[in-house]
Amino acid sequence: MTGGEAVSYSLSMADPQPSDRGIVPASDAGAPGMPDVPGAADAPSGPNALRASHADRDLVAEQLRVAAGDGRLSAEELDERLELALTARTYAELATLVADLPGAGTAGTLGSLSPVAAPSAPKDLIRLHCSSGQAERRGRWVVPNRMDLKVSSGHITLDFTEAVIMQRTLHIDADVRSGHITLITKPGIVVDADDVTVRSGHVKVRAPWGTNVPELLRIDVAGKCGSGHITARPPRRSFWQWLRRAPRPYAIAA
Repeated sequence: MTGGEAVSYSLSMADPQPSDRGIVPASDAGAPGMPDVPGAADAPSGPNALRASHADRDLVAEQLRVAAGDGRLSAEELDERLELALTARTYAELATLVADLPGAGTAGTLGSLSPVAAPSAPKDLIRLHCSSGQAERRGRWVVPNRMDLKVSSGHITLDFTEAVIMQRTLHIDADVRSGHITLITKPGIVVDADDVTVRSGHVKVRAPWGTNVPELLRIDVAGKCGSGHITARPPRRSFWQWLRRAPRPYAIAA
């Protein structure tokens, strides 16, 4: 083989266009037959460019519902952002939806959007039986599907103001003898206690924010109340808030 033939052979190998070998150049990324990735050239790099999971989308959707319940988002804004959250593809898109909310990371920080920080799946049933002591759930606890509450002469407190709500309903089976059950609620949490049989005690549900608030969680309470009581109410003011005449929490409809 001569030198000229070798050169001719090298040129012939480099000659075919990339498309002839099933490869589309980067400049033709939007050509037919290839996945269309809008904004791929400007997509963020790093962890925020990772694809989000269903759990990540649900976590952001819950954060948006809580913000709406706190009065930070209107009903229209909530609907718009929820639609975007459910169709978001990356962490960056999700972070944009909560960047202006308290406790949310910026578009450059995953923060609570990281799968590691996602709460565990809710339990199907939680049992709290209290004789003469006290049982409570406060802070960031995951609301289960059902709860079985029995009180003899003690006290059970369920604070939903910071709870992680991952489903729309909670069923509570209550058996109160001489103690009491207190549910601390916030806008968007609806308590229905019509199925409770009352003897000498009482059942009281307070929702001063009205009914024009997006529903986050519906709590259905059933069972019986002897000489104790079952109460659902907003959080109370602290002593210093009362002293400064601070407005009552959630007293105004969102």
